[in-house]
Amino acid sequence: MTKSLTKLFGSFPQSPMSDPDLQLRAYLDAVEDFECVDVLAAIERFRQGEVKEVNKAYCPSTAQLCDEVRYRKQMREIMARAGVKPGQVVIQ
Repeated sequence: MTKSLTKLFGSFPQSPMSDPDLQLRAYLDAVEDFECVDVLAAIERFRQGEVKEVNKAYCPSTAQLCDEVRYRKQMREIMARAGVKPGQVVIQ
């Protein structure tokens, strides 16, 4: 997860005064209670610009990341209840 967060931070402009270690620690603390699969999915969606209603020019806050992680968890659970396996393509 550390590697993915570092990639996320590298995808957006950072303040030269920010401390990368403190930033990483803050994000890891924020997501520690979530499943890794949901955190990684949320990070990738931010990196790909797929998260709506956020300013895509800036790195998401810990709160925005946690919101997306909760949404990814909800979607994963809905898909599991529908019998869709991870990685399975769903045609709409």
